[in-house]
Amino acid sequence: MNRLRGLAILVCFQGVGEACVYFSGAPIPGPVIGMLLLFASLQLSRTETPEWLGQTGHFLIRWLALMFLPACTGLFFLPNIASDQWLPIIAAMVVGTLLTMAVAAVLMKKLLPAGGQEL
Repeated sequence: MNRLRGLAILVCFQGVGEACVYFSGAPIPGPVIGMLLLFASLQLSRTETPEWLGQTGHFLIRWLALMFLPACTGLFFLPNIASDQWLPIIAAMVVGTLLTMAVAAVLMKKLLPAGGQEL
């Protein structure tokens, strides 16, 4: 039940972000604006993140790879582009993955307490 509550909150913030993009015409994806609004609301509340929201986030992160699957399948429907551009596509995937891992490591080191904390 807690995960459902957390998912409902996340979907609501995504909807608000989508509405902001629709009405403002901003060139930023709605989910990004929604997550920024969620972050701002959690910061303004000055309390710890609710446990049920954290549980939902951890649950979704475990299945994150499946969420990227639809985007990756698009390459199969563009065989001419994919066959001509395979080297730049692979390079972008490798560089993007390494850069994401490096930024995540730096952020975790900076944001977690010195003694470390188990997730």
